[in-house]
This record gives sequence, structure tokens and C-alpha cells, in this order.
Amino acid sequence: MKIFHISDLHIGKQLHLYDISVVQKTILEQIVEKAKECRPDVIVIAGDIYDKSAPSGEAFHLFDGFLNALGDIKPMIPVLIIAGNHDNHLRLNYASSFLEKHHIYISAFLPKNEDEHLKKIVLKDDYGDVNFYLLPFTRIADGKNLFGCEKEIQTYDDAVSAMLEREDIDYTQRNVLVAHQFFVKGQNQPERRESELRYISVGGIDSVDIACVENFDYVALGHIHSSQSMGKPYIRYSGTPLKYSVSEASDMKSITVATLGEKGKEIELEFLPLEMKPDVRKIKGTLEEVIALAKEDNRNDFVSITLTNEKVPYKAKERLQEFYSNILEVSVENSQTEARLQQDMADKISEDPIALFADFYQEMNNTPMSEQEQQVLIDIVNKL
Repeated sequence: MKIFHISDLHIGKQLHLYDISVVQKTILEQIVEKAKECRPDVIVIAGDIYDKSAPSGEAFHLFDGFLNALGDIKPMIPVLIIAGNHDNHLRLNYASSFLEKHHIYISAFLPKNEDEHLKKIVLKDDYGDVNFYLLPFTRIADGKNLFGCEKEIQTYDDAVSAMLEREDIDYTQRNVLVAHQFFVKGQNQPERRESELRYISVGGIDSVDIACVENFDYVALGHIHSSQSMGKPYIRYSGTPLKYSVSEASDMKSITVATLGEKGKEIELEFLPLEMKPDVRKIKGTLEEVIALAKEDNRNDFVSITLTNEKVPYKAKERLQEFYSNILEVSVENSQTEARLQQDMADKISEDPIALFADFYQEMNNTPMSEQEQQVLIDIVNKL
């Protein structure tokens, strides 16, 4: 069974305040064309369809056009969709019963009582059934609401593990999990990008260990924006289909194609490239060197520019805007900034750790630490 795995469309998202809806539309059109060419047996979208819980009308229209284009492919390819942490469950679930008649299956809600279970879609190939379990983004509160006093749910790991255990999955069959969580393997965490960092809790509080999903034959993940496996080749983040931050400039965006054979056979992975146009690029050099790199085919790219002039030219950004239409940021890197950075680092290293944490605490909570909290911190530092 050939699975197209994508996630984190973030329809409606801006790039440094630039409207990129046209770029998003182009990428979605590429996914449709790849589906026509490669004929997957199923398309999986692992959460964060929209960037905001209240998407704009344009965002709804864009996703509706994408689903319609996929629906026009004959014979029809089933599409499986789960809610991510950015998605509004009610809005994403709208018209889901109608869409199921057209083989588009949406799982926006988690089980809320004993009689409800995760949405399970069974598809068939030459080797028999493949069971797809759809797990929307799960929080600690979701586990507490479902299990009450029956289970102690204190972490995201507890909530997700309990949700899967109650499904009583037959692992002698072929099973695929579609999930949108921050999965880790012990102390090993996935590589992250700037565009997602503010949605991951400090200290990894929302992490879920892959131990609870290792028995699946494929785990199609969303939430992390760079394509990568997590601990096992078959536990995989597809990453975003386009670049949403400067930190992704060198990423190769793609569709993850996972092919399941018979039970027990190693999964086959392939990556179909997606071309973002205009692209996101980093450029570094003197003002003159950066200007010289501007060509007709790249001057509309979204660019992050680092100038290395020892003396910053007058109105540098204004001059650069004559050659580049979409400048994301302009920074300066020379001997003066390097010396200042090294001094700042030296100052920080020499500071008292308790004072540093107190500054961090106030910045995060907009209030200073209490005397009791300070004493707790002092005790921890002394113990360490």
C-alpha cells in the first residue's frame, strides 16, 4: 500500500508578514499533480491544516479547492485528515459526514466517553487489511476528561499512551497511526525549526516517547516542520510542504511516500520533491556582493541578508530593495558585532545562575519570583 504522507499545511500562515497564499496554492497544486502521477492508495494529512483556529475565508477556500482537486482524481484516492494543535476542532469537522461519502475522512475530536473510540479506517491491498488509526492532537486534559480517576494522567505521554492502550489494537495485523504530537526517543528530540519553536513547551513538557507507538507498522507524524524519522525509520515526521522560516532555507521540502508490503516486511520510503517559488534563501556578503547576486529568476525570492561590510553603507536596506522584492530581514556581521557577541556571552557565563533564572522567570511570567520560589531554586542549585 502506497501512502502519501504530508502535514502542517498551515494554510493562512504569513512569512515575516508577507502574504504567501499564492505560494501555498502552488504547493497544493503540486501535491495534486504528484498524486495524479504516482497514484497513491491513500493520502494522509497529519494535522495543522490551518495556521489559526479561526481561519480566514481565503484559507477555507484554498483548502476546499485542494480537496476538490483531489476528489476529481478517478478512481478516487481516500484522504485521511486529523486535527493538529492549530486547528479548531469544530471548524475542521464541519461537513465531515458529507465528505466521508467522497472518501475524505476527518478526525477532529478525541473520544469523550466509554463508548467512543479513535476513528479507524480500514483499507485493503493485495496483502489484506491495513488499519489506519487517526489520533488528533492530544493534551493532558483530554486524557483526564476521558479516564477520570481510572488512570493517573499527569503528562502528554500518559494521555497518548492511555488513548492507544484502550483501543486494544491487534498488532498481528498491519496498522498505521496518524498523529500530531511532539514525539521523542528518550532524551533524543527531533530537529526543530524557528517556525514551530514557540509551540513546543519549554523543557519538553509536551513530549511523548515513541515507546507507545513502536508496534505500529508506520507512524505518520505531524507537528515538526522538518522531514525526519524519530528513533525508527517507520516513525516519521513529513515536515511542512513549504518553508515557513529562514531556518528552513536549506531544507528540501517533499511528500513522504511510505509503501507497506506484507506484515513484517521493512517499509519503503521515497521523497517526492516540492518546489517553492519564490523560494526562501539566505544571502551573505558585502552590499556590493549581495547586489551582484540578484538575477531575474531570484530577485522575487524571500531573502534573509547578512551584510559583512566593516562600515555599514548608508541606507543599505533601501538600496537592497531596488534589487530584491521580498526582504525578510537584514543583519550585519563584522568584527565589531562579533566582538560584541563574544563579550555578551562572557557576561552571561559569569553571571550567577540563580540571577539568570530569576530574569528568565520574570520574562516568562511577567512577575518576579516569590521568596519561597527563590528558596526552592537555591535548594535545587545547591543539590546539583
